[in-house]
Amino acid sequence: MSSQGGWGLSKEFLDLVKSIGEARSKAEEDRIVLHEIEILKRRIIEPEIPKRKMKEFIIRLVYIEMLGHDASFGYIHAVKMTHDDALMLKRTGYLAVTLFLNEDHDLIILIVNTIQKDLKSDNYLMVCAALTAVCKLINEETIPAVLPQVVELLAHQKEAVRKKAIMALHRFHQRSPSSVAHLVSNFRKRLCDNDPGVMGATLCPLFDLITADLSSYKDLVISFVSILKQVAERRLPKTYDYHQMPAPFIQIRLLKVLALLGSGDKHASENMYTVLGDIFRKCDSTSNIGNAVLYECICCVSSIYPNSKLLDAAAEVTSKFLKSESHNLKYMGIDALGRLIKINPDIAEEHQLAVIDCLEDPDDTLKRKTIELLYKMTKSSNVEVIVDRMIGYMISINDNHYKTEIASRCVELAEQFAPSNQWFIQTMNKVFEHAGDLVNIKVAHNLMRLIAEGFGEEDEGADSQLRSSAVESYLHIIGEPKLPSVFLQVICWVLGEYGTADGKFSASYITGKLCDVAEAHSNDDTVKTYAVTAIMKVCAFEIAAGRRIELLPECQSLIDELSASHSTDLQQRAYELQAMLGLDSRAVENIIPLDASCEDIEVNKSMSFLNGYVEKSLENGARPYIPENERSRMLNISSFQSPDQHVPSAHALRFEAYELPKPSVSVRNASVSFASSTDLVPVSEPMYEKEILHLASMSSMSDTRSAELKLRLEGVQKKWGRPTYSTPAPSTSNTNTQKTANGGSQHDGQGTLSSQAHETRDVPHNSRKSQIGVSPEKQKLAASLFGGSASKAEKKASSSTHKTSRVPAVEKPQVATAPQNESLNHPPPDLLDLGEPTISATATTTTSSSMDPFMQLEGLMEQNTGPVSVSKQPDLMALYGDTITTGLSGDTLTSGLSDYFANITQSSMGAPEAAHTTQPSSSKKGPNRHDSLEKDALARQMGVTPSGKNPNLFSDLLG
Repeated sequence: MSSQGGWGLSKEFLDLVKSIGEARSKAEEDRIVLHEIEILKRRIIEPEIPKRKMKEFIIRLVYIEMLGHDASFGYIHAVKMTHDDALMLKRTGYLAVTLFLNEDHDLIILIVNTIQKDLKSDNYLMVCAALTAVCKLINEETIPAVLPQVVELLAHQKEAVRKKAIMALHRFHQRSPSSVAHLVSNFRKRLCDNDPGVMGATLCPLFDLITADLSSYKDLVISFVSILKQVAERRLPKTYDYHQMPAPFIQIRLLKVLALLGSGDKHASENMYTVLGDIFRKCDSTSNIGNAVLYECICCVSSIYPNSKLLDAAAEVTSKFLKSESHNLKYMGIDALGRLIKINPDIAEEHQLAVIDCLEDPDDTLKRKTIELLYKMTKSSNVEVIVDRMIGYMISINDNHYKTEIASRCVELAEQFAPSNQWFIQTMNKVFEHAGDLVNIKVAHNLMRLIAEGFGEEDEGADSQLRSSAVESYLHIIGEPKLPSVFLQVICWVLGEYGTADGKFSASYITGKLCDVAEAHSNDDTVKTYAVTAIMKVCAFEIAAGRRIELLPECQSLIDELSASHSTDLQQRAYELQAMLGLDSRAVENIIPLDASCEDIEVNKSMSFLNGYVEKSLENGARPYIPENERSRMLNISSFQSPDQHVPSAHALRFEAYELPKPSVSVRNASVSFASSTDLVPVSEPMYEKEILHLASMSSMSDTRSAELKLRLEGVQKKWGRPTYSTPAPSTSNTNTQKTANGGSQHDGQGTLSSQAHETRDVPHNSRKSQIGVSPEKQKLAASLFGGSASKAEKKASSSTHKTSRVPAVEKPQVATAPQNESLNHPPPDLLDLGEPTISATATTTTSSSMDPFMQLEGLMEQNTGPVSVSKQPDLMALYGDTITTGLSGDTLTSGLSDYFANITQSSMGAPEAAHTTQPSSSKKGPNRHDSLEKDALARQMGVTPSGKNPNLFSDLLG
């Protein structure tokens, strides 16, 4: 082959490929390629090179470019080759330029005319090559130049050309939707193309359009169901089979589309039930592609309006995935289980042992997916076990990004389902200790607020016990090395506020511990700030109680050191501490009252206590105070000077007041309602009561509409697929009993699954397997996670084979939503929901980056909070409760596609009301008696607020 130049290429090229393949290192490969580049640079510019030789040079350039080297010196020759009339040379040129150039390259303008000419060629191979280049190279500016020719090719006689034209229009829509907005109807028309390949290509742009606007494509549900039914029944040519699966990629795309269209829409979902049941029964689960179709079918079932029989079938397939030895199938099973428990939480109890096995699997990816599943399953009864498992897993990993995610989830679950405040504090200690500074500072503030406010009841003993336990735990932890800065801030604050409150620990012991913290973290000014302020509080409480204070030598040395610190904040706090030590008990008690972190401080905004000082200053010749509204109109310093003085305005100081920061108003937004980036959206389970009531009230209208839209299809042959697949259905005189329309069921379609759902169950085998070889530890863990013993769940699964069917979730929603109803009747306290009940939903939040962190904390703590409120879980079906459907009478279908869009009626969807969260508003720090302290407090003053009538179906599709 080498001697004769196989494939029509020279021996030089074959030797190049062989030498690169035999290279022993990257350096040797680079040396060979660079040598080849030097040869091509000389030979490609030679005059009168034969076309066959130039074709080989272009291919060698492609090879060099694919190896990561620069072949830009030959780009222009590839562009010239696209102008050649020979088919092989033109296709080679198009292949090269699509690899060499991008849509913004300067050489693109040179091939636009060539593409326009080739799109009009009689040779469909040239047209296909030009369309391939169009998808790759045409940018937003050049779309109008080729758009008319591409639209004309949608009606080309060759299916390959029509398919590539659809792909080109899809690409145009991705790059510039406005340029092809008027051509969207062409995608609907091509959905009924005779060739399945063209139809399959049309599904991709339709999926994007449906994702952007669901309501405009509700009328296509029947058509998609009909196509999926034909594909599942193997009515496509054998060339579309893959591993004996009929057109699996078309099936997967159709299932994705149906999942979008059926989400929350009972009427649309009822048309899908029959075909989804057929896929569950007929799909081959022995191949990877068959399992992929089954997984996508589970995703579709979990997205549309629920059907009990389909949920049973999906649970059976999920069970097979979880029992597989393949980690990939186990991963799919865990993911599918996470989708199904949103609809029916009881499904997870039947697979508890499989979930435990996945949780203990050495495969880290599978373990992470199982942790996500447990996060979705968390409730008040199993929160302790799940959070403990999540913290243990967080300790074992080194990925900071995922560790941050796990920490935020632990915090969220602890805040939402904590059985007691003591457990919450212990859990937060573990999260802070092991996650370090990855935890959001807001979590630390909320923890300190909880300790300050206690249980929110009148039980002072319980609050004191809570604070005492927190102090003891922090004194035990404070000696451990490498504690994160955020956790140390919490420790210092708690020890300063409540270190000596119960009398178990002396003031000298607490201050000694705080001095040790400040010395151990000498480079962290924030920790030292918290430590010295905590020492000040301890000393103040002792002075106010009439006890004598004797500072330890290390405390005195710390104060002396901070008095000479370069940090003005630390220096001022040290001077304040020294000044406070010289005051009497009454003055100290007024400055720092005991346990007043949550009390409001009255602020005298008029500062009337300075009136005497102001009058005395005015008598001594001081300038009078100028109101803010007058200062804002002053442009330069000349307003403050006499006419005799002259200062150039270009270099004058400006004395007008700075503009006050404007509060940011919280905008109502349904998709973003959390204050911090680490807060995660809680997983809520859908409830469909409102939808059922709504649809019950509209049943008469729906029946009338469905009866009006039924088509007589007896003896009608399908458009594409095998021409003789359909058999004439017997005609009946009563049109009300007709059940088939466009290949899809018009009713619930549940009867076809009643027997199959029980014949395919393998529950007795599961029961025997679960009872043999299961350790007591796993059974105990399963009982903790799922709220019952493993044997009980397996007996329940085994006995279910004698029952007729599972209770439908839509008929008795209270069964599936019992945990939610119980939580609504007896809501657990939300430990960190500290908002005032009277605060407006549009409360503003204003923060300053330069504020002192401790004073910011005090501002957060010094407020009164109302009773804890528990937000009601969203009703997912309520999003669609306001759906308005209108029916318009239209003419009957005619023979052409041109009449298709005459009577399309748009349906409007109801928008869910945006949920709001309110931020708690904090009070402001008030004035002290001494002027220096007053000015400092005022400088750090802060505030925190906290489907209508279906259009005529395609005549080609229906025959």
